[in-house]
Amino acid sequence: MLEIQNLRKVYGPLTAVNGLSLSLKPGDVFGFIGSNGAGKTTTIRMLATLLEPTSGTATLNGVDIQKDPMEIRRMIGYMPDFFGLYDDVKVWEYLDFFATIYSVPKAHRSEIIDNVLEMTDLTIKRDAMVQSLSRGMQQRLCLARCLVHDPALLLLDEPASGLDPRARAELKELILELGRMGKIVIVSSHILPELAGFCNTVGIIERGTLLAFGPVDQVIQGLHSARSIRIHVLTDVEEAAALVRAREGVLLVETAKDGEVHVEFNGDLEGQAALLEHLISSGHRVAGFYEEQADLEDVFLKLTTGAVQ
Repeated sequence: MLEIQNLRKVYGPLTAVNGLSLSLKPGDVFGFIGSNGAGKTTTIRMLATLLEPTSGTATLNGVDIQKDPMEIRRMIGYMPDFFGLYDDVKVWEYLDFFATIYSVPKAHRSEIIDNVLEMTDLTIKRDAMVQSLSRGMQQRLCLARCLVHDPALLLLDEPASGLDPRARAELKELILELGRMGKIVIVSSHILPELAGFCNTVGIIERGTLLAFGPVDQVIQGLHSARSIRIHVLTDVEEAAALVRAREGVLLVETAKDGEVHVEFNGDLEGQAALLEHLISSGHRVAGFYEEQADLEDVFLKLTTGAVQ
């Protein structure tokens, strides 16, 4: 369990992180969303014990990040946004080096290295030189390095930066698997499509302040209580709009040249069905009637201004 309480980091007049509090349990894949400079990397570096908080604290499985930083480092895997790889070593040698640093028993290292190589789909590159790997493979190797000591918490800062679409898809599947294994995974990004579809929990931060936190569906629903409906009619669009505008629960109606009526509706599914029935019974030919689904990008744009300090 990761518990963060009123975590704060101040640099002179600048408050980089302002009283952040949240809780994550094993298996959570947490999408940490914010513009560049919003406070994501500062938060992650504090959790990784690389920065000391100005105030507040965090505990991982009961261990305090300030009182016992060395124990915390044994329990986490940290993948920074810019990572370095040693040249002139083979892939297995690179992983063996870090396994040694983390005091993995020598008798188990070979098996563990084989396991993390298989998990990150790098088995075929076991004896390749690190500098010969593609960008995507280097990202996976860095993640494999974070796994050799079986951490409880993974801190991934912009892990998909610079990857092609296929490599991003493979990375998403790997992160999902890590969550299924019971690890807590924190993934930061300012690019919303990178996080959509595989995080079960999200937090949106701007100017160091956490603006929203919780399960993805709840965060989206909390910001979009009204339903957005598109209705495509083959008859008079303005007449159809007037009929819709008079119905209970309709908050806003707009028309488009392509014969669509855009509706903000505060009713339930029964109300939607009644609205469609009313249009048809009034003589309108309805070619399309569907509800637009809000997503993380909608929530992000609604909550934030994009401003940074």
